Amino acid sequence: MMTHTGDKPFKCEVCDKMFRHSSHLNVHMRIHTGEKPFKCEVCDEIFSHRSRLKVHMMLHTGDKPFKCNVCDKMYSQCGQLTIHMRLHTGEKPFKCGLCDKTFSLKSQLNVHMRIHTGDKPFKCEVCDKGFSQKSAMEMHMRIHTGEKPFMCEICSKMFRHSSYLKVHRRIHLGDETTDM
Repeated sequence: MMTHTGDKPFKCEVCDKMFRHSSHLNVHMRIHTGEKPFKCEVCDEIFSHRSRLKVHMMLHTGDKPFKCNVCDKMYSQCGQLTIHMRLHTGEKPFKCGLCDKTFSLKSQLNVHMRIHTGDKPFKCEVCDKGFSQKSAMEMHMRIHTGEKPFMCEICSKMFRHSSYLKVHRRIHLGDETTDM
């Protein structure tokens, strides 16, 4: 009857969230207590929900039951397939409220928002320069380390950034209009 009436008589004493069944309240309480009773027997990682352990186990078994009907790529989680499908559909459900730019992932929107806020949470340990993305900071570190991981396959010249290598290749193709 509660399903039909919408009654939710079980209330969380911490956050006031309501539930139809006491068992749902009990599972919810793990958010507040930090209890994680489900343990992976392979790697000892622990989980608050049996379903999360079940999904985790697919990483160990290699089981990927969710298949893309466009390109046949397979995933262990339904959510991964949903995100993948956005590549085919072009769907970008996450919209910036300040400039209307859209993104296929919430994490992309979160990184984008740093443009508007000026937040640069990644700091260079050498010169303290700030960056909005970890990858940009890691690329910057090559200035200090001297690392040049990109090599021209023709002349073996090394570059700090893949874009520098791309521009350099034009020399070998006879297009010297772009300088480094």
